[in-house]
Amino acid sequence: MFIQYEKKLSVKYDVDVFVAGGGPAGVAAAYSAAKCGARVFLAETYGAFGGAAVHSLIPAFMQFGDGVNFLAGNVGTYVRNYLREKSPEEYKKYCPDSIPVEVLKLCYDEMLTNAGVQFEFFSSVSDVLAKDGSIEYAVCTAKGESYAVKAKVYIDCTGDGDMAALSGAEFSKGDENGDMMAATLCALWNNIEWKDVVRPDSRRLDDAFADKVFSNEDRHLPGIWPISTTTGGSNAGHIYDIDGTTAQSLTRGMIEGRKQLLEYRRYYKEYLSGYEKSEPIISATQIGIRETRRITGDYVLCVDDFLSRAVFEDEIGRYAYPIDIHSGKNTTAGYNEYAKKFAELRYQKGESYGIPYRSLLVKNLDNLLTAGRCISADRSMQASVRVMPGCFITGQAAGTAAALAAKQNGKTRDINIAELQAILRENGAVISEYKK
Repeated sequence: MFIQYEKKLSVKYDVDVFVAGGGPAGVAAAYSAAKCGARVFLAETYGAFGGAAVHSLIPAFMQFGDGVNFLAGNVGTYVRNYLREKSPEEYKKYCPDSIPVEVLKLCYDEMLTNAGVQFEFFSSVSDVLAKDGSIEYAVCTAKGESYAVKAKVYIDCTGDGDMAALSGAEFSKGDENGDMMAATLCALWNNIEWKDVVRPDSRRLDDAFADKVFSNEDRHLPGIWPISTTTGGSNAGHIYDIDGTTAQSLTRGMIEGRKQLLEYRRYYKEYLSGYEKSEPIISATQIGIRETRRITGDYVLCVDDFLSRAVFEDEIGRYAYPIDIHSGKNTTAGYNEYAKKFAELRYQKGESYGIPYRSLLVKNLDNLLTAGRCISADRSMQASVRVMPGCFITGQAAGTAAALAAKQNGKTRDINIAELQAILRENGAVISEYKK
């Protein structure tokens, strides 16, 4: 059954740059565009910026650099320094790159407010009006109203590529069978005795499997990260066959994740030292999604680029996180393939791969950029660039490029790449010299 209706919407914001999504990529994009003089509006679905770190309770940042170079310069530097300065001493003692959620929220609030970015929480893109390869308006649904946003340039930082998909962009999802990486419901725990903890957290899984502790016998257990003197953040357990682009699938994932968390509660308390008195005090409000859409751009960053430590003429940054593809199926073969790739597809100190501007462009659309998890990449490269410091890098580049395009004709392919690279380098990005 279908219905059709018409509704007149007000154009609530008319800006240079519109950013959809306030995770690490969206914050970096909005901040960078505003710092370049653009008028920016950002729509964020939840009541705080931060994306997975805040709403999915991801407990720690992955690597900011390659062991020699700090690759997430400017935005990443700002965030890391803010957290180290403002966090209580107990946070710094146990894990220097753990995430104190409330401090991170304040960091992002201050960043965007001080940069002059306009934004609304509880507001997300629900539709796009596009014509002849150009977006004319973004339609937002917010608490109490729907409205339109007109911009010269739009940036999709939703993680799932929602805005690009609504614009008719091409995309890929998952492997050749459409299977996507398993999801995880993270949580915060208290009453942990870190001095008694012995790693790895997975060392007694066989005992727990034999005792039927788990309804889902999953060997992949990243574990609990120290956050403060007695608290930690868990990245425990996989929830399979979840499609993060549909509410129905996400609902099932949240229900399964909360049930699974109680099984991990028993495992940690009864099988591992240091956790005997621990309790999960809150689970995330959003299940942790590792993979959904990969928007097709002018260039698809591929695994060969990782292997060759690629350098690009239109490079906008470099990154170095290993290829981290969690299995989409709960099988021994799936886990073994994950473990093999994660061990082999990683770099030595000082090594990294380039990210081309063309991977932020969206095929057949001339005023839309992507940043973060949904950029144009194959499945292997998406599994590397998807983490938060990688999102800072692509978000900063997209925001800077959008500001440059907005000063001209709004077309993202018409900007001067050398000018973009010069600004990014000045702001701390690591960009290799390209030699033909």
